[in-house]
Amino acid sequence: MTQFDKTKLPSRHVTEGPERAPHRSYLYAMGLSDTEIHQPLVGVATCWNEAAPCNISLNRQAQAVKMGVKAAAGTPREFTTITVTDGIAMGHEGMRSSLASREAIADTVELTMRGHCYDAIVGLAGCDKSLPGMMMAMVRLNTPSVFIYGGSILPGRLNGKDVVVQDVFEAVGQHQAGNMSDAELDVLERVACPSAGACGGQYTANTMACVSEAIGLALMNSSGMPAPYESRDQYGEASGAAVMNLIAKNIRARDIVTKEALINAARVVACTGGSTNAGLHLPAIAHEAGIDFDLFDVCDIFRDTPYFVNLKPGGEYVAKDLFDAGGVPVVLKELDKAGLIYRDCITASGESIGDEIDKITREIDGKVIHSVAAPLSKTGGVVGLKGNLAPEGAIVKVAGMEAQHQRFVGPARVFECEEDAFEAVQKREYKEGEVLVIRNEGPAGGPGMREMLATTAALSGQGMGKKVALITDGRFSGATRGFCVGHVGPEAAHCGPIALIKDGDTITLDAVKGDISVDLTDEELEARKADWKGPRETIYTSGALQKYAALVGSTRLGAVTHPGAKAERHIYMDL
Repeated sequence: MTQFDKTKLPSRHVTEGPERAPHRSYLYAMGLSDTEIHQPLVGVATCWNEAAPCNISLNRQAQAVKMGVKAAAGTPREFTTITVTDGIAMGHEGMRSSLASREAIADTVELTMRGHCYDAIVGLAGCDKSLPGMMMAMVRLNTPSVFIYGGSILPGRLNGKDVVVQDVFEAVGQHQAGNMSDAELDVLERVACPSAGACGGQYTANTMACVSEAIGLALMNSSGMPAPYESRDQYGEASGAAVMNLIAKNIRARDIVTKEALINAARVVACTGGSTNAGLHLPAIAHEAGIDFDLFDVCDIFRDTPYFVNLKPGGEYVAKDLFDAGGVPVVLKELDKAGLIYRDCITASGESIGDEIDKITREIDGKVIHSVAAPLSKTGGVVGLKGNLAPEGAIVKVAGMEAQHQRFVGPARVFECEEDAFEAVQKREYKEGEVLVIRNEGPAGGPGMREMLATTAALSGQGMGKKVALITDGRFSGATRGFCVGHVGPEAAHCGPIALIKDGDTITLDAVKGDISVDLTDEELEARKADWKGPRETIYTSGALQKYAALVGSTRLGAVTHPGAKAERHIYMDL
Protein backbone atom coordinates (compact mmCIF):
# COMPACT_ATOMS: atom_id res chain seq x y z
CA MET A 1 0.00 0.00 0.00
CA THR A 2 1.25 3.51 -0.89
CA GLN A 3 2.87 5.41 1.96
CA PHE A 4 2.22 9.12 1.49
CA ASP A 5 4.67 11.90 2.32
CA LYS A 6 2.60 14.71 3.81
CA THR A 7 5.38 17.31 3.89
CA LYS A 8 4.01 18.92 0.73
CA LEU A 9 0.28 18.24 1.16
CA PRO A 10 -2.13 20.90 2.50
CA SER A 11 -3.29 18.76 5.42
CA ARG A 12 0.16 19.04 7.03
CA HIS A 13 -1.04 22.43 8.28
CA VAL A 14 -3.65 20.62 10.39
CA THR A 15 -2.10 17.29 11.35
CA GLU A 16 1.71 17.55 11.59
CA GLY A 17 3.98 18.87 14.36
CA PRO A 18 3.56 19.70 18.06
CA GLU A 19 1.86 23.04 17.32
CA ARG A 20 -1.04 21.16 15.68
CA ALA A 21 -1.94 19.25 18.85
CA PRO A 22 -5.21 21.25 19.30
CA HIS A 23 -6.22 20.48 15.72
CA ARG A 24 -5.50 16.78 16.15
CA SER A 25 -7.58 16.74 19.32
CA TYR A 26 -10.62 17.61 17.20
CA LEU A 27 -9.84 14.72 14.86
CA TYR A 28 -9.44 12.28 17.76
CA ALA A 29 -12.83 13.54 19.02
CA MET A 30 -14.42 12.14 15.84
CA GLY A 31 -12.91 8.70 16.37
CA LEU A 32 -9.96 8.95 14.00
CA SER A 33 -6.92 6.87 14.79
CA ASP A 34 -3.34 8.11 14.83
CA THR A 35 -2.78 6.37 11.50
CA GLU A 36 -5.85 7.99 9.92
CA ILE A 37 -4.85 11.45 11.12
CA HIS A 38 -1.44 11.22 9.44
CA GLN A 39 -2.80 9.93 6.12
CA PRO A 40 -3.92 12.30 3.34
CA LEU A 41 -7.29 13.89 4.13
CA VAL A 42 -9.71 13.59 1.20
CA GLY A 43 -12.80 15.76 0.96
CA VAL A 44 -15.84 13.74 -0.15
CA ALA A 45 -18.25 16.45 -1.24
CA THR A 46 -21.89 15.82 -2.08
CA CYS A 47 -24.88 17.92 -3.02
CA TRP A 48 -27.20 15.67 -1.06
CA ASN A 49 -30.55 17.12 -0.04
CA GLU A 50 -34.25 16.31 0.07
CA ALA A 51 -35.26 18.83 -2.59
CA ALA A 52 -35.56 16.44 -5.51
CA PRO A 53 -34.79 12.91 -6.73
CA CYS A 54 -31.57 14.07 -8.45
CA ASN A 55 -29.68 14.34 -5.17
CA ILE A 56 -31.48 11.98 -2.82
CA SER A 57 -29.11 9.04 -3.39
CA LEU A 58 -25.84 10.96 -3.11
CA ASN A 59 -25.59 10.51 0.65
CA ARG A 60 -25.58 6.72 0.30
CA GLN A 61 -23.22 6.75 -2.68
CA ALA A 62 -20.71 8.85 -0.73
CA GLN A 63 -20.27 6.00 1.75
CA ALA A 64 -18.95 3.79 -1.07
CA VAL A 65 -16.47 6.51 -2.06
CA LYS A 66 -15.23 6.68 1.53
CA MET A 67 -14.65 2.93 1.55
CA GLY A 68 -12.52 3.29 -1.59
CA VAL A 69 -10.47 6.11 -0.06
CA LYS A 70 -9.90 4.15 3.16
CA ALA A 71 -8.87 0.99 1.29
CA ALA A 72 -6.20 3.02 -0.54
CA ALA A 73 -4.67 4.52 2.66
CA GLY A 74 -6.56 7.80 2.70
CA THR A 75 -8.82 9.39 5.30
CA PRO A 76 -12.14 10.58 3.83
CA ARG A 77 -13.95 13.59 5.29
CA GLU A 78 -17.51 13.94 4.02
CA PHE A 79 -19.22 17.32 3.64
CA THR A 80 -22.22 18.65 1.76
CA THR A 81 -23.05 21.75 -0.22
CA ILE A 82 -26.27 23.19 -1.62
CA THR A 83 -28.21 22.54 -4.78
CA VAL A 84 -31.09 24.28 -6.44
CA THR A 85 -32.96 21.72 -8.52
CA ASP A 86 -34.25 23.19 -11.77
CA GLY A 87 -37.25 20.87 -12.09
CA ILE A 88 -38.59 22.23 -8.81
CA ALA A 89 -37.42 25.82 -9.40
CA MET A 90 -38.79 25.94 -12.98
CA GLY A 91 -41.44 28.38 -14.09
CA HIS A 92 -41.48 30.74 -11.10
CA GLU A 93 -39.28 33.10 -9.09
CA GLY A 94 -37.24 30.20 -7.70
CA MET A 95 -35.50 29.77 -11.06
CA ARG A 96 -33.57 32.97 -10.39
CA SER A 97 -31.61 31.02 -7.77
CA SER A 98 -30.52 28.28 -10.16
CA LEU A 99 -27.51 29.65 -12.03
CA ALA A 100 -26.37 31.65 -8.99
CA SER A 101 -26.29 28.34 -7.11
CA ARG A 102 -23.52 27.11 -9.45
CA GLU A 103 -21.26 29.85 -8.12
CA ALA A 104 -22.36 29.21 -4.53
CA ILE A 105 -21.53 25.50 -4.91
CA ALA A 106 -18.06 26.23 -6.30
CA ASP A 107 -17.45 28.86 -3.60
CA THR A 108 -18.62 26.72 -0.67
CA VAL A 109 -16.65 23.67 -1.80
CA GLU A 110 -13.58 25.88 -2.19
CA LEU A 111 -14.04 27.40 1.28
CA THR A 112 -14.57 24.02 2.93
CA MET A 113 -11.48 22.54 1.28
CA ARG A 114 -9.34 25.59 2.12
CA GLY A 115 -10.59 25.89 5.68
CA HIS A 116 -9.79 22.28 6.56
CA CYS A 117 -6.73 21.85 4.32
CA TYR A 118 -7.98 18.75 2.52
CA ASP A 119 -5.51 17.22 0.08
CA ALA A 120 -7.88 16.03 -2.65
CA ILE A 121 -11.55 15.88 -3.52
CA VAL A 122 -14.06 13.35 -4.75
CA GLY A 123 -17.19 15.31 -5.68
CA LEU A 124 -20.65 13.79 -6.19
CA ALA A 125 -23.39 15.80 -7.89
CA GLY A 126 -26.81 15.10 -9.36
CA CYS A 127 -28.64 18.17 -10.67
CA ASP A 128 -27.92 20.61 -13.45
CA LYS A 129 -25.82 23.33 -11.77
CA SER A 130 -24.23 21.08 -9.17
CA LEU A 131 -22.19 19.22 -11.81
CA PRO A 132 -20.39 22.25 -13.29
CA GLY A 133 -20.24 23.88 -9.84
CA MET A 134 -18.41 20.88 -8.41
CA MET A 135 -16.06 20.65 -11.41
CA MET A 136 -15.35 24.40 -11.21
CA ALA A 137 -14.30 24.01 -7.58
CA MET A 138 -11.96 21.15 -8.49
CA VAL A 139 -10.26 23.18 -11.21
CA ARG A 140 -10.15 26.34 -9.07
CA LEU A 141 -8.42 24.51 -6.21
CA ASN A 142 -6.28 22.45 -8.61
CA THR A 143 -6.26 19.48 -6.26
CA PRO A 144 -6.21 15.81 -7.26
CA SER A 145 -9.89 15.44 -8.14
CA VAL A 146 -12.39 12.79 -9.20
CA PHE A 147 -15.98 13.59 -10.13
CA ILE A 148 -18.94 11.20 -9.84
CA TYR A 149 -22.43 11.73 -11.21
CA GLY A 150 -25.20 10.46 -8.96
CA GLY A 151 -26.91 8.77 -11.91
CA SER A 152 -30.07 9.28 -13.89
CA ILE A 153 -33.68 8.58 -12.98
CA LEU A 154 -35.42 5.56 -14.47
CA PRO A 155 -38.06 6.36 -17.08
CA GLY A 156 -41.71 6.00 -16.14
CA ARG A 157 -44.10 3.84 -18.20
CA LEU A 158 -47.54 4.86 -19.40
CA ASN A 159 -49.63 3.23 -22.09
CA GLY A 160 -46.68 1.10 -23.21
CA LYS A 161 -44.27 4.03 -23.64
CA ASP A 162 -41.41 5.50 -21.61
CA VAL A 163 -42.31 8.87 -20.11
CA VAL A 164 -40.08 11.52 -18.52
CA VAL A 165 -40.54 14.86 -16.76
CA GLN A 166 -40.39 16.67 -20.12
CA ASP A 167 -43.63 14.90 -21.02
CA VAL A 168 -45.25 16.32 -17.89
CA PHE A 169 -44.15 19.88 -18.70
CA GLU A 170 -45.51 19.49 -22.24
CA ALA A 171 -48.70 17.91 -20.89
CA VAL A 172 -49.44 21.20 -19.14
CA GLY A 173 -49.72 22.80 -22.59
CA GLN A 174 -51.89 19.94 -23.85
CA HIS A 175 -54.12 20.31 -20.79
CA GLN A 176 -54.48 24.05 -21.39
CA ALA A 177 -55.35 23.37 -25.02
CA GLY A 178 -58.13 21.01 -23.92
CA ASN A 179 -56.40 17.91 -25.31
CA MET A 180 -55.81 16.26 -21.93
CA SER A 181 -58.17 15.81 -19.04
CA ASP A 182 -57.47 16.50 -15.37
CA ALA A 183 -57.47 12.76 -14.71
CA GLU A 184 -54.97 12.02 -17.51
CA LEU A 185 -52.61 14.73 -16.25
CA ASP A 186 -52.96 13.35 -12.72
CA VAL A 187 -51.94 9.84 -13.85
CA LEU A 188 -48.97 11.12 -15.88
CA GLU A 189 -47.52 13.19 -13.03
CA ARG A 190 -47.70 10.19 -10.69
CA VAL A 191 -45.79 7.78 -12.98
CA ALA A 192 -43.30 10.00 -14.87
CA CYS A 193 -40.58 9.98 -12.19
CA PRO A 194 -40.43 6.54 -10.54
CA SER A 195 -37.03 6.59 -8.80
CA ALA A 196 -34.06 8.55 -7.50
CA GLY A 197 -31.83 10.17 -10.08
CA ALA A 198 -31.55 13.20 -12.35
CA CYS A 199 -33.78 13.82 -15.36
CA GLY A 200 -33.33 10.99 -17.85
CA GLY A 201 -33.13 12.75 -21.21
CA GLN A 202 -30.04 14.48 -22.60
CA TYR A 203 -30.90 17.55 -20.60
CA THR A 204 -28.35 19.57 -18.64
CA ALA A 205 -27.58 17.05 -15.88
CA ASN A 206 -26.89 14.15 -18.23
CA THR A 207 -25.11 16.44 -20.68
CA MET A 208 -22.70 17.57 -17.96
CA ALA A 209 -22.39 13.98 -16.73
CA CYS A 210 -21.19 12.99 -20.21
CA VAL A 211 -18.85 16.00 -20.08
CA SER A 212 -17.35 14.74 -16.80
CA GLU A 213 -16.15 11.56 -18.54
CA ALA A 214 -15.07 13.26 -21.76
CA ILE A 215 -13.15 16.00 -19.96
CA GLY A 216 -11.39 13.34 -17.87
CA LEU A 217 -12.52 14.26 -14.34
CA ALA A 218 -14.70 11.13 -13.99
CA LEU A 219 -13.79 7.48 -14.45
CA MET A 220 -14.92 5.97 -17.75
CA ASN A 221 -18.54 4.77 -17.76
CA SER A 222 -19.14 6.05 -14.23
CA SER A 223 -21.85 8.49 -15.30
CA GLY A 224 -24.13 6.08 -17.12
CA MET A 225 -25.62 3.72 -14.57
CA PRO A 226 -29.02 4.86 -13.23
CA ALA A 227 -29.10 6.17 -9.66
CA PRO A 228 -31.19 3.33 -8.17
CA TYR A 229 -28.65 0.67 -9.21
CA GLU A 230 -26.74 -0.11 -6.06
CA SER A 231 -24.03 -1.59 -8.27
CA ARG A 232 -23.03 2.07 -8.76
CA ASP A 233 -21.15 1.56 -5.49
CA GLN A 234 -18.36 -0.10 -7.47
CA TYR A 235 -17.78 3.22 -9.27
CA GLY A 236 -17.81 5.00 -5.92
CA GLU A 237 -15.17 2.72 -4.45
CA ALA A 238 -13.10 2.90 -7.63
CA SER A 239 -13.29 6.72 -7.60
CA GLY A 240 -12.11 6.79 -3.98
CA ALA A 241 -9.14 4.60 -4.89
CA ALA A 242 -8.49 6.65 -8.04
CA VAL A 243 -8.12 9.92 -6.15
CA MET A 244 -5.45 8.33 -3.94
CA ASN A 245 -3.58 7.30 -7.08
CA LEU A 246 -3.79 10.90 -8.33
CA ILE A 247 -2.32 12.16 -5.03
CA ALA A 248 0.53 9.65 -5.32
CA LYS A 249 1.28 10.76 -8.89
CA ASN A 250 0.58 14.47 -8.17
CA ILE A 251 -1.93 14.62 -11.02
CA ARG A 252 -4.11 17.67 -10.43
CA ALA A 253 -7.37 18.94 -11.91
CA ARG A 254 -5.64 21.35 -14.32
CA ASP A 255 -3.41 18.56 -15.60
CA ILE A 256 -6.68 16.95 -16.69
CA VAL A 257 -8.74 19.99 -17.73
CA THR A 258 -6.75 21.39 -20.66
CA LYS A 259 -7.92 23.18 -23.81
CA GLU A 260 -7.86 19.83 -25.62
CA ALA A 261 -9.95 18.18 -22.88
CA LEU A 262 -12.51 20.97 -23.14
CA ILE A 263 -12.70 20.37 -26.90
CA ASN A 264 -13.24 16.64 -26.29
CA ALA A 265 -16.05 17.55 -23.87
CA ALA A 266 -17.71 19.91 -26.36
CA ARG A 267 -17.59 17.16 -29.00
CA VAL A 268 -19.57 14.84 -26.72
CA VAL A 269 -22.16 17.55 -26.08
CA ALA A 270 -22.56 18.07 -29.82
CA CYS A 271 -22.75 14.43 -30.88
CA THR A 272 -25.32 13.59 -28.18
CA GLY A 273 -27.56 16.60 -28.90
CA GLY A 274 -26.82 17.87 -25.40
CA SER A 275 -28.09 20.90 -23.53
CA THR A 276 -27.41 24.46 -24.67
CA ASN A 277 -26.35 25.09 -21.07
CA ALA A 278 -23.03 23.39 -21.86
CA GLY A 279 -22.26 26.57 -23.81
CA LEU A 280 -22.35 28.36 -20.45
CA HIS A 281 -20.71 25.75 -18.23
CA LEU A 282 -17.71 24.76 -20.38
CA PRO A 283 -16.42 28.37 -20.59
CA ALA A 284 -16.96 28.69 -16.81
CA ILE A 285 -14.87 25.57 -16.14
CA ALA A 286 -12.21 26.84 -18.57
CA HIS A 287 -12.17 30.19 -16.72
CA GLU A 288 -11.20 28.41 -13.48
CA ALA A 289 -8.15 26.99 -15.30
CA GLY A 290 -7.23 30.29 -16.96
CA ILE A 291 -7.98 28.87 -20.42
CA ASP A 292 -9.48 31.05 -23.17
CA PHE A 293 -12.54 29.06 -24.25
CA ASP A 294 -15.75 31.02 -24.77
CA LEU A 295 -19.17 30.44 -26.33
CA PHE A 296 -17.80 31.00 -29.85
CA ASP A 297 -15.11 28.34 -29.32
CA VAL A 298 -17.76 25.90 -28.08
CA CYS A 299 -20.00 26.64 -31.06
CA ASP A 300 -17.16 26.21 -33.57
CA ILE A 301 -16.72 22.68 -32.24
CA PHE A 302 -20.47 22.04 -32.31
CA ARG A 303 -20.54 23.10 -35.96
CA ASP A 304 -18.01 20.52 -37.16
CA THR A 305 -19.06 17.58 -34.97
CA PRO A 306 -21.63 15.09 -36.30
CA TYR A 307 -24.75 14.38 -34.22
CA PHE A 308 -25.16 10.60 -33.92
CA VAL A 309 -26.59 9.73 -30.47
CA ASN A 310 -30.39 9.49 -30.47
CA LEU A 311 -31.47 10.91 -27.10
CA LYS A 312 -34.44 12.93 -25.87
CA PRO A 313 -35.52 15.68 -26.23
CA GLY A 314 -34.53 15.77 -29.91
CA GLY A 315 -34.48 11.98 -30.22
CA GLU A 316 -36.09 8.89 -28.75
CA TYR A 317 -34.03 7.44 -25.91
CA VAL A 318 -33.05 8.22 -22.30
CA ALA A 319 -29.87 7.95 -20.24
CA LYS A 320 -30.55 4.37 -19.15
CA ASP A 321 -30.76 3.35 -22.83
CA LEU A 322 -27.41 5.05 -23.53
CA PHE A 323 -25.85 3.17 -20.61
CA ASP A 324 -27.29 -0.14 -21.86
CA ALA A 325 -25.83 0.60 -25.32
CA GLY A 326 -22.32 1.09 -23.92
CA GLY A 327 -22.49 4.64 -22.62
CA VAL A 328 -20.04 7.49 -23.12
CA PRO A 329 -17.08 5.13 -23.75
CA VAL A 330 -18.70 3.83 -26.97
CA VAL A 331 -19.57 7.41 -27.97
CA LEU A 332 -15.93 8.44 -27.44
CA LYS A 333 -14.80 5.42 -29.44
CA GLU A 334 -16.96 6.58 -32.37
CA LEU A 335 -15.61 10.12 -32.16
CA ASP A 336 -12.09 8.68 -32.05
CA LYS A 337 -12.74 6.70 -35.25
CA ALA A 338 -13.36 10.03 -36.98
CA GLY A 339 -10.21 11.56 -35.50
CA LEU A 340 -12.26 13.94 -33.33
CA ILE A 341 -10.68 13.14 -29.94
CA TYR A 342 -7.43 14.47 -28.52
CA ARG A 343 -6.10 11.12 -27.34
CA ASP A 344 -3.25 12.34 -25.13
CA CYS A 345 -5.47 14.03 -22.54
CA ILE A 346 -4.93 12.56 -19.08
CA THR A 347 -7.95 11.26 -17.13
CA ALA A 348 -8.93 10.54 -13.52
CA SER A 349 -7.60 6.99 -13.92
CA GLY A 350 -4.10 8.41 -14.44
CA GLU A 351 -4.13 7.07 -18.01
CA SER A 352 -4.76 8.95 -21.24
CA ILE A 353 -8.21 9.03 -22.79
CA GLY A 354 -6.74 7.34 -25.87
CA ASP A 355 -5.54 4.41 -23.76
CA GLU A 356 -8.97 4.23 -22.10
CA ILE A 357 -10.73 4.22 -25.49
CA ASP A 358 -8.45 1.43 -26.73
CA LYS A 359 -9.76 -0.82 -23.93
CA ILE A 360 -13.37 -0.55 -25.14
CA THR A 361 -14.55 -3.65 -26.95
CA ARG A 362 -18.23 -2.79 -27.43
CA GLU A 363 -19.51 -1.39 -30.70
CA ILE A 364 -22.51 0.80 -31.53
CA ASP A 365 -26.04 -0.62 -31.37
CA GLY A 366 -27.31 1.46 -34.30
CA LYS A 367 -30.42 2.55 -32.38
CA VAL A 368 -29.25 4.72 -29.51
CA ILE A 369 -25.68 5.23 -30.75
CA HIS A 370 -25.44 5.51 -34.53
CA SER A 371 -22.25 5.39 -36.56
CA VAL A 372 -20.15 8.53 -36.73
CA ALA A 373 -19.80 7.73 -40.44
CA ALA A 374 -23.61 7.73 -40.91
CA PRO A 375 -24.80 10.30 -38.35
CA LEU A 376 -28.29 11.62 -37.67
CA SER A 377 -26.96 14.94 -38.98
CA LYS A 378 -23.54 16.14 -40.08
CA THR A 379 -23.34 19.02 -37.64
CA GLY A 380 -23.77 19.01 -33.89
CA GLY A 381 -27.09 19.04 -32.09
CA VAL A 382 -26.37 22.55 -30.76
CA VAL A 383 -25.51 25.56 -32.95
CA GLY A 384 -24.08 28.99 -32.23
CA LEU A 385 -25.57 32.12 -33.77
CA LYS A 386 -24.15 35.61 -34.18
CA GLY A 387 -25.35 38.82 -35.79
CA ASN A 388 -26.50 42.37 -35.13
CA LEU A 389 -29.09 41.09 -32.62
CA ALA A 390 -26.45 39.13 -30.68
CA PRO A 391 -22.92 40.51 -31.22
CA GLU A 392 -21.71 38.35 -28.30
CA GLY A 393 -23.48 35.30 -29.64
CA ALA A 394 -26.47 33.10 -28.91
CA ILE A 395 -27.14 29.39 -28.94
CA VAL A 396 -29.87 27.02 -30.18
CA LYS A 397 -30.41 23.27 -29.96
CA VAL A 398 -31.26 21.84 -33.39
CA ALA A 399 -31.08 18.13 -32.51
CA GLY A 400 -34.14 16.46 -34.01
CA MET A 401 -35.10 19.56 -36.07
CA GLU A 402 -35.57 18.99 -39.79
CA ALA A 403 -33.39 21.17 -42.03
CA GLN A 404 -36.35 23.15 -43.36
CA HIS A 405 -37.21 24.25 -39.83
CA GLN A 406 -33.70 25.57 -39.10
CA ARG A 407 -34.45 28.99 -40.64
CA PHE A 408 -37.15 31.26 -39.29
CA VAL A 409 -38.08 34.81 -40.29
CA GLY A 410 -40.88 36.68 -38.58
CA PRO A 411 -42.08 39.76 -36.72
CA ALA A 412 -41.03 40.27 -33.11
CA ARG A 413 -43.51 39.98 -30.24
CA VAL A 414 -41.70 41.47 -27.26
CA PHE A 415 -42.18 40.46 -23.61
CA GLU A 416 -40.37 42.15 -20.73
CA CYS A 417 -40.12 38.95 -18.63
CA GLU A 418 -40.94 35.24 -18.72
CA GLU A 419 -44.21 35.58 -16.77
CA ASP A 420 -45.62 37.93 -19.41
CA ALA A 421 -44.69 35.48 -22.17
CA PHE A 422 -46.10 32.46 -20.34
CA GLU A 423 -49.39 34.28 -19.70
CA ALA A 424 -49.66 35.23 -23.39
CA VAL A 425 -48.97 31.62 -24.41
CA GLN A 426 -51.60 30.32 -21.98
CA LYS A 427 -54.16 32.78 -23.39
CA ARG A 428 -53.04 32.13 -26.99
CA GLU A 429 -52.24 35.83 -27.36
CA TYR A 430 -49.61 35.24 -30.01
CA LYS A 431 -49.69 34.39 -33.69
CA GLU A 432 -48.18 31.70 -35.85
CA GLY A 433 -45.03 32.97 -37.56
CA GLU A 434 -44.00 35.33 -34.78
CA VAL A 435 -40.63 35.46 -33.01
CA LEU A 436 -41.37 35.73 -29.30
CA VAL A 437 -38.72 37.88 -27.59
CA ILE A 438 -38.28 37.43 -23.83
CA ARG A 439 -35.81 39.95 -22.44
CA ASN A 440 -34.54 41.12 -19.04
CA GLU A 441 -33.85 37.48 -18.10
CA GLY A 442 -30.04 37.54 -18.42
CA PRO A 443 -27.60 36.78 -15.59
CA ALA A 444 -27.57 40.39 -14.32
CA GLY A 445 -30.98 41.59 -15.53
CA GLY A 446 -33.06 38.67 -14.33
CA PRO A 447 -31.23 38.40 -12.10
CA GLY A 448 -30.20 34.78 -12.43
CA MET A 449 -30.73 33.89 -16.12
CA ARG A 450 -33.82 31.76 -15.71
CA GLU A 451 -34.72 28.84 -17.96
CA MET A 452 -37.87 29.17 -20.04
CA LEU A 453 -39.05 25.55 -20.02
CA ALA A 454 -42.56 26.34 -18.77
CA THR A 455 -43.13 28.63 -21.77
CA THR A 456 -41.45 26.44 -24.41
CA ALA A 457 -43.13 23.27 -23.12
CA ALA A 458 -46.51 25.01 -23.20
CA LEU A 459 -45.88 26.00 -26.83
CA SER A 460 -44.96 22.39 -27.69
CA GLY A 461 -48.00 21.12 -25.84
CA GLN A 462 -50.21 23.46 -27.87
CA GLY A 463 -48.72 22.08 -31.08
CA MET A 464 -47.07 25.42 -31.86
CA GLY A 465 -43.44 24.45 -31.24
CA LYS A 466 -42.57 24.58 -34.95
CA LYS A 467 -44.89 27.48 -35.82
CA VAL A 468 -43.21 30.18 -33.73
CA ALA A 469 -39.65 30.89 -32.67
CA LEU A 470 -38.45 32.25 -29.33
CA ILE A 471 -35.36 34.21 -28.38
CA THR A 472 -34.17 35.31 -24.94
CA ASP A 473 -31.19 36.64 -23.02
CA GLY A 474 -32.12 33.98 -20.47
CA ARG A 475 -31.57 30.25 -20.81
CA PHE A 476 -33.47 27.19 -21.92
CA SER A 477 -33.76 23.89 -20.20
CA GLY A 478 -32.03 20.95 -21.80
CA ALA A 479 -35.59 19.63 -22.23
CA THR A 480 -36.59 22.50 -24.54
CA ARG A 481 -37.60 21.68 -28.11
CA GLY A 482 -38.34 23.90 -31.11
CA PHE A 483 -36.54 26.95 -32.53
CA CYS A 484 -35.62 28.46 -29.17
CA VAL A 485 -32.55 30.70 -29.06
CA GLY A 486 -30.99 31.47 -25.69
CA HIS A 487 -27.95 33.25 -24.23
CA VAL A 488 -28.48 36.29 -26.48
CA GLY A 489 -25.62 38.62 -25.62
CA PRO A 490 -25.09 41.30 -24.57
CA GLU A 491 -28.16 40.95 -22.38
CA ALA A 492 -30.90 43.58 -22.16
CA ALA A 493 -29.69 44.87 -18.79
CA HIS A 494 -26.37 45.77 -20.44
CA CYS A 495 -28.19 47.47 -23.34
CA GLY A 496 -27.58 44.68 -25.81
CA PRO A 497 -29.59 44.96 -29.04
CA ILE A 498 -32.27 42.66 -27.56
CA ALA A 499 -33.15 45.61 -25.26
CA LEU A 500 -33.90 47.75 -28.31
CA ILE A 501 -36.26 45.44 -30.24
CA LYS A 502 -39.86 46.60 -30.76
CA ASP A 503 -43.00 44.68 -31.70
CA GLY A 504 -43.09 44.08 -35.44
CA ASP A 505 -39.33 44.29 -36.10
CA THR A 506 -38.37 41.55 -38.56
CA ILE A 507 -36.04 38.98 -37.01
CA THR A 508 -34.08 36.38 -38.98
CA LEU A 509 -32.83 33.21 -37.30
CA ASP A 510 -30.74 30.85 -39.42
CA ALA A 511 -29.16 27.86 -37.70
CA VAL A 512 -27.57 26.68 -40.95
CA LYS A 513 -25.70 29.96 -41.56
CA GLY A 514 -25.36 30.77 -37.86
CA ASP A 515 -27.19 34.10 -38.18
CA ILE A 516 -29.35 36.02 -35.68
CA SER A 517 -30.25 39.45 -36.96
CA VAL A 518 -32.91 42.15 -36.90
CA ASP A 519 -33.84 44.16 -39.98
CA LEU A 520 -32.54 47.45 -38.59
CA THR A 521 -29.60 49.55 -39.70
CA ASP A 522 -26.72 50.32 -37.35
CA GLU A 523 -27.96 53.92 -37.31
CA GLU A 524 -31.47 52.86 -36.20
CA LEU A 525 -30.03 50.70 -33.44
CA GLU A 526 -27.80 53.56 -32.26
CA ALA A 527 -30.77 55.95 -32.23
CA ARG A 528 -32.79 53.52 -30.12
CA LYS A 529 -29.82 53.04 -27.81
CA ALA A 530 -29.70 56.80 -27.23
CA ASP A 531 -33.38 56.68 -26.17
CA TRP A 532 -32.91 53.62 -23.89
CA LYS A 533 -34.17 54.32 -20.40
CA GLY A 534 -31.78 51.93 -18.63
CA PRO A 535 -32.22 48.44 -17.21
CA ARG A 536 -35.60 47.27 -16.00
CA GLU A 537 -36.06 47.69 -12.27
CA THR A 538 -35.82 44.55 -10.18
CA ILE A 539 -37.07 43.71 -6.69
CA TYR A 540 -33.80 41.90 -5.98
CA THR A 541 -31.86 44.75 -4.41
CA SER A 542 -30.26 42.91 -1.49
CA GLY A 543 -29.09 39.41 -0.64
CA ALA A 544 -27.44 36.74 -2.75
CA LEU A 545 -29.14 37.62 -6.03
CA GLN A 546 -28.19 41.30 -5.76
CA LYS A 547 -24.60 40.28 -5.12
CA TYR A 548 -24.68 37.86 -8.06
CA ALA A 549 -26.15 40.46 -10.42
CA ALA A 550 -23.50 42.99 -9.38
CA LEU A 551 -20.61 40.59 -9.98
CA VAL A 552 -21.70 38.42 -12.92
CA GLY A 553 -19.98 38.81 -16.25
CA SER A 554 -20.88 38.11 -19.87
CA THR A 555 -22.83 35.02 -20.85
CA ARG A 556 -20.31 34.45 -23.65
CA LEU A 557 -17.59 33.92 -21.03
CA GLY A 558 -19.69 31.62 -18.83
CA ALA A 559 -21.52 34.11 -16.57
CA VAL A 560 -18.77 33.91 -13.95
CA THR A 561 -18.34 36.10 -10.89
CA HIS A 562 -14.59 36.33 -10.22
CA PRO A 563 -11.42 36.96 -12.26
CA GLY A 564 -10.44 33.28 -12.52
CA ALA A 565 -7.08 31.59 -12.74
CA LYS A 566 -5.50 34.32 -14.87
CA ALA A 567 -5.60 36.66 -11.87
CA GLU A 568 -4.57 34.20 -9.16
CA ARG A 569 -1.27 34.61 -7.29
CA HIS A 570 -1.11 31.19 -5.68
CA ILE A 571 -2.21 27.59 -6.14
CA TYR A 572 -4.07 26.23 -3.11
CA MET A 573 -2.14 22.93 -3.21
CA ASP A 574 1.19 24.76 -2.99
CA LEU A 575 0.49 27.03 -0.02
